[in-house]
This record gives sequence, C-alpha cells and structure tokens, in this order.
Amino acid sequence: MRSTDNPVRSAARRSRRSEHRAFWSRVTEGIELQQLWGQFLSDAKASYDLYAKDVDWEKIEQRSKGRIGLVIRSVWALFQAMLMKLTPARRVLLLIAIVLLLVQVDIHSPNHEFSLSLSTVGVLIVFLILALELADRVTMKRDLEIAREIQVWLVPDHAPDVSGMEMAFATRPQNTVAGDYYDAFLRPGAGPDDARPLLIAVADVAGKSVPAALLMASFQASLHALASTPADLSQIVAGLDRYARAHSLEGRRFTTAFLAQIDTETREMEFTNAGHNDPILMRASGEVERLSAGGPPFGLPLFTESETSYGSGKIRLRPGDLLFIFTDGVVEAENDKGEEFGESHLLPCIQDAHSESAAATLQRVIAAVNAFVGQVRQHDDITCFVLRINS
Repeated sequence: MRSTDNPVRSAARRSRRSEHRAFWSRVTEGIELQQLWGQFLSDAKASYDLYAKDVDWEKIEQRSKGRIGLVIRSVWALFQAMLMKLTPARRVLLLIAIVLLLVQVDIHSPNHEFSLSLSTVGVLIVFLILALELADRVTMKRDLEIAREIQVWLVPDHAPDVSGMEMAFATRPQNTVAGDYYDAFLRPGAGPDDARPLLIAVADVAGKSVPAALLMASFQASLHALASTPADLSQIVAGLDRYARAHSLEGRRFTTAFLAQIDTETREMEFTNAGHNDPILMRASGEVERLSAGGPPFGLPLFTESETSYGSGKIRLRPGDLLFIFTDGVVEAENDKGEEFGESHLLPCIQDAHSESAAATLQRVIAAVNAFVGQVRQHDDITCFVLRINS
C-alpha cells in the first residue's frame, strides 16, 4: 500500500510546487528579486517625495525639541500628508482602523461561542480602504490607457519614405500619457510637379500627464492644420505661438519645440528652435553643430503689443550627416545618486554613431540612458528623433 501511495503523493507535491511557481511568476512577472527590491526602493522614494512636498519642514524644525521630537513631528506630518490624499470618508475610516488596531480588546458572544478582536476589525477596514483605492487606480488606469491609445494615433508609427533619408524615433512617457510630441510628414508641394518638403517637429509641453497630453494633442492639430496651407515655416511658427498663448493658462503651460522643413531634393533645411534643447547635428566629418536659432517657448505671455519674433536658421544637409533631436527628459534622467545623464553622456553616444543606421543610433542612446538610470523611476517624458542622410 505504501509503495502505491508514494507516487501519488509525490505527483501531488510536484503539482502543488508547479502551482506555487506559476503563482509566484504571475505576482513577480518574472522579475528577479534584486530588481523587485530596486523597484520597491524607487517606488518608496517617489512616494516619499510626493508626500514630503506637502510638509512644512522649516516649521517642524523650529517647533521640534531634540532629535526624538523632530522624528515624531516628521512622521506625524508625513502621516497627515498621506491622510489628506484620501477622500474624507476614507480618512475617517483609516483613523478608526488605527484606533482599533491599537485597542487590544476582544468582543465575545453571550455564550462565548464566538469572539472577535477589535484589532482584526481594524485590519479588515485597512483592507477595505486598500480595495477602494485599488479600484480607483484601476479605473483611472483604464481611462489613461484609452488616452494613451489616442496619443499613439496622433504620432507616426513609421517614418515617411524619403529617398536618401533614414529616420527613427521613440518616446517613453513618464506616466501613461505624455506631454512630448514628435512628428515627421511630407507637406503638399507648391505645384503638382514640385517635390513635397519634409516637416519635422519635436515638442515638449510644460508639465506631465493628462494636462500636458491634452495640450500636446491640440499642438498636433494646430501644426497639421497650418502645414496643410501654403504657409512657410515662419508663418507656421507664428501661428503655433498664437494658439499656444491662447491656451497656455497665462504662460503656465508653455511649449518648447524644434521645427524644421527640409527640401527633399536640395537637402536645404530651415529650422526654428522655440526654447527647446539644441538638437545635435553631427557632420560626416565628425564635427558637431548645435541648432539654436529661434526664440522663446510657445505660449509665453506678451509684454508688448507686437507678437514674439522668431528667428530661423538654414543649413544644407550632406551625405553622412546625423541629426539628433531630443527632449529634456533625456539629459535630465537621474540615477540613484541624483546625478543627471546630461550631455556629457549623450554627446559620446552620438559621436560614436559614425555611419550606423538611425535606428541603431536611437537604440544606442536609449540603452545608455537605461544603463545610467538603473532602477530609478522615470521622472519626465523621454523622446528622441534621429535623422540620417545617406545620399
């Protein structure tokens, strides 16, 4: 009988272990423990920063007497900051739960057949609050995913086909939706037989998440509406600035942008930099140029009756040239020491690109940023646009 039962019990144990491993794999999504710990530390730091912004640390230091008093007041202030993030009803529930957790009292039925600890009730209330917060988060996440899908529709999923040119681009939002924008499309030609100029745009709306994403969508619509007319680049720039000022909330939601129009036959490029990070143009010879001609960000309030005047630059692109356009999320990406990636790390990536493809250069830069940042949570949107002139 024993020899018959052992294989059965062994099979049952293997089945349970398999189920446990499958459960653990679902929970961790296959991530190693070291990476999970790194993510936890990153999340903890981000949460602390969120609550710490609502604390008057100077007042706490003035009122605290001794180190212990400082710790107690700091913990109490952080708890209040966390508490105020909840709805009023959930704040009351959480306070009740804390009181019940501290009270070591059991409630017994008259015949002592049933007993219930008040601390257990407190734990159940905490789980109830957690379930409510998770439900809100899931609902919001679903809405943000829909908004993200709409955003994806607004930017190109592949580069336009232009002979002798190669393009690659990528964006990674800090949250589900982003305030960064990139685009590349062929404008209508002046005549039926004229070559269609290529318009390139990379923009960054001040702020993050939904408000910035909404303005990004309006910026995209304005750009495409203006680009469909016979307007030249300077007129497009002026139109974008007028629209941005009308929707910038008195300058609080300004937009930095780099716009360029390229003659696809002569490779002549006219560009305007509206307060954006200076793109990097690496010539085939290895010489690096920065494209800074332009003006202030779009949407800043006017201090005179005349409109903001934007300058422009003109250059000729030659075979072997590489143009790298990026948003500030690239150079301001931070590691766990608070150090920024910076142009001191970015420039070598571009200079080492030489004659590799635009996609390879893009991958090189993204990999360098990821290696530098490690497990630290991303704090800004990251967008890169690479243009390689092959002939």
